[in-house]
Amino acid sequence: MEHHLTLVLALVGLLGLGAQWLAWRLRLPAIVLLMPFGLAAGPGLGWIEPSADLGTLLDPIIKVGVAVILFEGGLRLRFHELRQAGQGVARLVTVGVLLSFPLYSVAAHYLGGFSWPVALVFGAIIVVTGPTVILPLLRQARLRRRPASYLKWEGIVNDPTGALLAVVIFEYLISAGDAPLVHMLPRVAIGLVLAGALGVGTGWVLGIVFRRGFMPEYLKGPAALTAAIAVYVIANMVLSEAGLLAATLLGVTLGNMSLPSIDEIRRFKEYVALVLVSGVFILMSADIDTAILLQLDWRSAALLVVLLFVARPLAVMAATLGTSMTWQERVLVAWIAPRGIVAAAMAGVFGTALLARGYPTAELLLPAVFVLIFVTVVLHGMSIGWLARRLGLSARTANGVLIVGASPWAQALATALKEMEVTVLLVDRTWRRLRAARLAGIPTYYGELLSEEAEQRLELGDYGYLVAATENDAYNTLVCTQFAAELGRNRVFQFPEAVGDEDLDPKRLPRTVRGLILGSEEARFEELMSRWYRGWSFQRTRLSDQFGYEEFLASRPADSLVVLLQRADGGIQVNSPEHPLKPKSGDLLLWFGPRAEKASAPATPAADENPQPSS
Repeated sequence: MEHHLTLVLALVGLLGLGAQWLAWRLRLPAIVLLMPFGLAAGPGLGWIEPSADLGTLLDPIIKVGVAVILFEGGLRLRFHELRQAGQGVARLVTVGVLLSFPLYSVAAHYLGGFSWPVALVFGAIIVVTGPTVILPLLRQARLRRRPASYLKWEGIVNDPTGALLAVVIFEYLISAGDAPLVHMLPRVAIGLVLAGALGVGTGWVLGIVFRRGFMPEYLKGPAALTAAIAVYVIANMVLSEAGLLAATLLGVTLGNMSLPSIDEIRRFKEYVALVLVSGVFILMSADIDTAILLQLDWRSAALLVVLLFVARPLAVMAATLGTSMTWQERVLVAWIAPRGIVAAAMAGVFGTALLARGYPTAELLLPAVFVLIFVTVVLHGMSIGWLARRLGLSARTANGVLIVGASPWAQALATALKEMEVTVLLVDRTWRRLRAARLAGIPTYYGELLSEEAEQRLELGDYGYLVAATENDAYNTLVCTQFAAELGRNRVFQFPEAVGDEDLDPKRLPRTVRGLILGSEEARFEELMSRWYRGWSFQRTRLSDQFGYEEFLASRPADSLVVLLQRADGGIQVNSPEHPLKPKSGDLLLWFGPRAEKASAPATPAADENPQPSS
C-alpha cells in the first residue's frame, strides 16, 4: 500500500510537470492541459483513483493546497495597483457579487431545473473566479497591468467571498426552522471578523519578526508557508471556510509591508503554488466519475450558455457602469471568469450533504459545477490571449528590448532597434543623459528601474529582453538578477567583466549571478564607448542564399560585434557566447562596426545593398 501511494504521488507530480512543460512549449495556458491529463490518467486509463488511493487524505490535501494557493495569490496583491484599478475592483467584488449571485441562481432554477435550495447553493458557488486558474492564465496571456489587476483582484478576493456565501446559505438550509437567519448572521459576522483579524495579525507579527532579524533568511519562506496553513486551519475551526479569508489576508498583509526579503518569499511561494496547482487539478480531474456527467441533459447545456453569455456579462457590465474602466476592459472581464478548485471542492461537499438530507436535484450540483469548470477553463484559457490582443489589452510584443543606461552607445542601439520597428525603452537615473534620446523620439523612462514606482508606471509586459548597459558592472548584475526571475536567465544581458580569472579574482562577481554576456567576451563597456567615439555605428545586413552568415563574418572586421538578429516574423534573438546565433537566409543582422565606407565588403550585389547605417 505504501509503495502504491508513493507511486501515485510521483505520477501526479510527473503529470503536472509534464502538462506545465508541454503548455510552455505549445504556448498554451497550462490549466488547459492539466484537466485533460487528469481525466486521461483517472477515468480514462485508470492509473489514478484519488478517492481510493488517498482515501481520507484527499480532502485535506486539496483544502490545504487551495489555502496555500490563495496565500500566494494574496502576496501578489499590491495596494499600489488600486491607484488605477481600485474603483473597478471595488465594484467587481461587491456589486458584481451581489448581481451575479441572484442571476446565477435564477438561471439554475428556471433553465437547469434545480430546486430553489440547490439553485441558491449553486449560484453562490460559481460566484468565485478561482485564482488557481486566473493566475496561470495571466502569466501566459501577458495582459497589460490594469486589466490584469481587475482579473487578479476579483479572482483572489471572490474565492473566499463565494465560499463564505455558499456556507451561509448551506447553514441556513440545513438549520431552517431551528436557527433563523437573523440569529445566524451575527455568528457569521463574528467568525469573519475573527478570521480577518487572525490573518492580518499573523501577517503583521510575522512581518515584524522578519524585519527585525529574529528569524534567519532560510527559515522565512517555510515559516510563511506554515503560518498560511495554520491560520487556515484555526479560522476554519471558528467558521467553516473562513480559513480561505484568513490565508488570503495573511498574504496581502505580508505582501504590502515592504519587507527586504519579500521577493524571495514570493518566489518560494510561487514555486510551491505551481506544484500545488498542477497536483490539485490532476487529482480533481482524475477523481471525476464520468457516470455523474451522464445525469446532465439539454437544460444543463442551456444553463451553461446563459451563464457564460448572458448572466456574467450582464452582471459585470452593470457593476462597472460609471467606473474608469474602458469598454475594452469591461468586455474582457465580462468574458474571462474561469472557475477552479474551490468551486469543485464546495460542490462536492455541499452536493453530498444536500443529497443526504433529501433535497431534490442535489445530485445535479457536482456534475453541473464540474462541466462549468471544464468549459470555462478551456474556453477562457484558449481565448484570453486572442481577445486581449483584439481589444488592445495585451502586451504589444514579447520581443521588446529594455535598455538600462543611456550612454551614447546605448542610445545608438535604441535608435537602431527603433528603426527596425522593435519595441524599445531606454532607462536611466540621470535626466540629462536621456535628453538626446527624447529629442530623437526614443521612448525613455527617467528613474530607478528597480523601484516600485517603475513597476507601477511601466508596462514591463511589452519587453522580452533586457540589456543592462551602464558603466557600473555591479549595478548591471543587480538588474539582471532582478529581471531574470521574470524574463528568464537567457533573456537578460550585460557587458563582460575585465579580462581575468573569475575564480581567482576576489573583485569579480560570480557568473552564476550575472546575466548572459552581450555579443562577445571582448565587448566591454569602455571598449565599445571607445569605438563609438572613433566613428563606429550600428548597421544592418540582410542575409540571403547568396550571402550567408559565414560570408557576412568574412566580409567584416574581426572585431565587429553582432548584437542580435531579427527573423522574418519580427522575432529577435540577442547574440551571446553562451547562446550563439544560428542565422539563416532572410534574417536581418544588427551589428556594431566601422562605418560602411570603412568596412571591407565584397563587391557583390548582396553585399552592396546590405549595410544600412542606422546612426
